[in-house]
Amino acid sequence: MPKSENERAGRYVRQLSGYRAFIPNPLPPEGLDLDGGVRAALSRADLALGRLDGAVETLPHPELFTAMYVRREAVLSSQIEGTQASLDDLVAAEARLSGQRPMGDVNEVLNYTSALNFGLARLAELPLSARLLREIHEILMHDVRGGHATPGDFRTTQNWIGSAGRGLNEAVFVPPPPDQVAHHIGDLETFLHQPTDLPLLVQVGLAHAQFETIHPFVDGNGRLGRLLITFLLCERKVLTKPVLYVSLTLKKRRQEYYEHLQAIRDAGQWEAWLIFFLDCVTDAALDAAGLVKRILTLREMHRDRIVNEMGARAGKAIRLLERLYRDPYIEVNEAVRFLGVSFANANNIVLDLQGMGVLREATGQQRNRIFVYEDYIGLFRDL
Repeated sequence: MPKSENERAGRYVRQLSGYRAFIPNPLPPEGLDLDGGVRAALSRADLALGRLDGAVETLPHPELFTAMYVRREAVLSSQIEGTQASLDDLVAAEARLSGQRPMGDVNEVLNYTSALNFGLARLAELPLSARLLREIHEILMHDVRGGHATPGDFRTTQNWIGSAGRGLNEAVFVPPPPDQVAHHIGDLETFLHQPTDLPLLVQVGLAHAQFETIHPFVDGNGRLGRLLITFLLCERKVLTKPVLYVSLTLKKRRQEYYEHLQAIRDAGQWEAWLIFFLDCVTDAALDAAGLVKRILTLREMHRDRIVNEMGARAGKAIRLLERLYRDPYIEVNEAVRFLGVSFANANNIVLDLQGMGVLREATGQQRNRIFVYEDYIGLFRDL
């Protein structure tokens, strides 16, 4: 018997203590209509992803540049959850500089970076699964706000989404009871790995919404749900490099994001959600492709200046410049090790780059100075 529109995603069931929890139906949704608006949004997203993939292939060392993409995603996704740390705070922490934010906020972003990198590497040996999600969650929540809430384990208590100070009966949304979490995650895992004719981006959009509805952990569900998008795209090899992240778009459209997720649960509006999600993918892909072009422009400008102004030291200076695209900060001793030259030679190269405006000294000290590739970091700041 076909489900009513407001039960396409599941149903609210009153629990013994009086509150109503949402029990999701397994994916895919019944009667999913991919014609019209969804098909058009899918076409736009596919085109934008193709453009991004082509742009990334023009980068001379894509694996170096992806490190900064990961950092920006970590910052933006954490900011959606209320973390105040910025990209500059993250880079400062990595470079052992004095940042402007409490280390608690910065550690959340550092954990996100570690969790993302761990997940991408782990996918080479373990499919996307409940086990992998728990492993990633353990890294994400290690020793940070919410870290007391059983990192790496599905919740054993009821959580809910709502205003601070309000209880279950006044919540905006209550996910399924804890004793059903493993079952629903198992259904989601089955959906991800069973044969289907659904377009991949549609699968990803459905899976993200379902994960957020299950809300399987006490804390960290929003961040892990956004990581899930990246992991699925990488596992299915949609892109050659992990450079598509939707957090910037979701941050800009945060209220719409939450409203679309809730409309799935309340009114079965899967198609409207998919159009929104696919449009976010399109925006994120075009943003990333534009960023790649700006990186190439900056790189060529600085390479040309180095060649024209540094004479015999230009070759080693260009090598050091390329290294800065992975980690945009450097100490002279690190330049010594990287270039295999004396301290005096490395120091002269770094100071030349500082004099050209490529590097900025960030400590204000005479010893143990740290130099930052400011123009490159600036490309990744929240646009």
